Amino acid sequence: MGRIAVLDIDRCKPKRCDKICYRFCPPVRGKIETIVFEEGKPRVVEALCVGCGICVKKCPFNALTIVNLPDELETECSHRFGANTFKLFRLPIPSQGTVLGLLGQNGIGKSTAIQILSGEIKPNLENFDNPPEWAEIIKHYRGSILQEYFSKLSQGFLKVSHKPQYVDKIPRVITGKVHELLEKLDERDKLKKISEQLQLGPVWNRTLNILSGGELQRVAIAATICREADVYLFDEPSSYLDVKQRLEVARAIRSLKEEKTIIVAEHDLAVLDYLSDQICVLYGKPGVYGVVSQVHGVRVGINIYLEGFIPDENIRFRKEPIIFHVKPPTISWDIGETVLKWRKTAKSFEGFRLKVEPGEVRKGEVIGILGPNGIGKTTFIKLIAGIEKYDDEATATATAYELAVSYKPQYISAEYHGSVEDLLRDIKKGDFAASWYHSEVLQPLNVEKLLDRNVNQLSGGELQLVTIAACLSREAQLYLLDEPSAYLDVEERLSMARTIRRVIENKNATAFVVEHDVVAQDFIADRLMVFDGKPGMQGVANPPTTLRKGMNAFLKKMAVTFRRDPTTQRPRVNKEGSKTDRHQQDIGEYYYVAEKQR
Repeated sequence: MGRIAVLDIDRCKPKRCDKICYRFCPPVRGKIETIVFEEGKPRVVEALCVGCGICVKKCPFNALTIVNLPDELETECSHRFGANTFKLFRLPIPSQGTVLGLLGQNGIGKSTAIQILSGEIKPNLENFDNPPEWAEIIKHYRGSILQEYFSKLSQGFLKVSHKPQYVDKIPRVITGKVHELLEKLDERDKLKKISEQLQLGPVWNRTLNILSGGELQRVAIAATICREADVYLFDEPSSYLDVKQRLEVARAIRSLKEEKTIIVAEHDLAVLDYLSDQICVLYGKPGVYGVVSQVHGVRVGINIYLEGFIPDENIRFRKEPIIFHVKPPTISWDIGETVLKWRKTAKSFEGFRLKVEPGEVRKGEVIGILGPNGIGKTTFIKLIAGIEKYDDEATATATAYELAVSYKPQYISAEYHGSVEDLLRDIKKGDFAASWYHSEVLQPLNVEKLLDRNVNQLSGGELQLVTIAACLSREAQLYLLDEPSAYLDVEERLSMARTIRRVIENKNATAFVVEHDVVAQDFIADRLMVFDGKPGMQGVANPPTTLRKGMNAFLKKMAVTFRRDPTTQRPRVNKEGSKTDRHQQDIGEYYYVAEKQR
């Protein structure tokens, strides 16, 4: 039985716990130094660890993790960054002429695998003290496709084009205007077509350092596609993009498919399903270890991830499956009582005007909001919250009674100087210790493990989860959440959606959720508001309508059809021009066709 021991240095506070892990460790009591202290911090020595887990249970800061693994995995370690750090087992198997999707949680090794396949990281086969040379690496993978892949990569016979995960860092290393960068990289003479497809005209003459996240993402994808390469690697290409942009990016990436090797790491299930021909599921314990599964067909691979069980490896990596409902369940016995109305109104800015059609929402509802970037969704949320004012106050929002509002903005920042627990205690007061609060909010959002962390030291995904928890912790009748899935992985997105629904049910409140992930919207929304117009110039906020009618209207504009997977009931994007796609367009059912209708 192999063993992984990982220490989170940021969480370890030996002065506050009197080195409990050291005092309670059985090998230490037997005079074997399993845990040694260097500069006041403990370092676990894996070779001597008996794996009893006592130190893990005793540590008050959840700083230690010890995982036992089957011996056969020990021979399959591809990379480790150092002692007591993350360990990656196996690698995705690239295949020419197919799009391979990587699906897994944050911190499970997707980006590391992509960096290894791009040549940015040389796999050390766990020998981080004395990394192997290419000859030894190639020998390790003999008999597999990776042997030939690394052989060509090491000799410079394999050209790789890599779109990195964090596009916001691009302006730090590259300067100049968009057209200068793309024209320099246009080795395939595809720039004109790609720039039109990704709508880069408005930013063509802008410098990189003033672009938004979505604009930088599209520029980075165009730059990757325009380069001449044998292998194209895309790490989270849908971040910052709206639904239409995500689908256009997916089409652009798939256009590379012929005679090229393409690997994509993505959290949006609909985009990943549409993009991929095959799937590798990555499972394990985030930040501790990750295992790359064998290759599966796209439908089977995503369903395996949702089920949490890999049949061909006989591995269960999640206790409960993720289940979708064809129709969202009714969440309150008295749903139907109107709590919020608004009249036909408008909000104008310099160069942009939002028209709001009259509508109303009822108690117990979750209203999903869909539409392109720059169409006025955030403006509408701010109008409802009272942050922005209508052009004509006489047309202001009318409510059945004075509403208490809790608002999570689109762009979040760590301005709070204190721990996560301090932040949430300030909000919940005496109810913070209530068992229902921990079981219904903190545990599903994985915030409990962050309670002792400082808010200003959290990663983007961790900060997003804490901000959602803070929003749901406030006592309110109306909850407004703007893009809550940003930076979250698939499990976190669906847990977030489930938690929002549960809180709205328990509090008998109402929620508006702005979200670009169609699968998350399908999971969370009772009704939809679809925004249309001309992005950046004029937007129209249509009144709430049924989930089916709203999705049909939205997807028709996107020229995309969805169907339901018969096993998991999750929405699946039909391949463009397929028999099912043509049939659904003919009958006007873009959202999905029920089984009895087929």
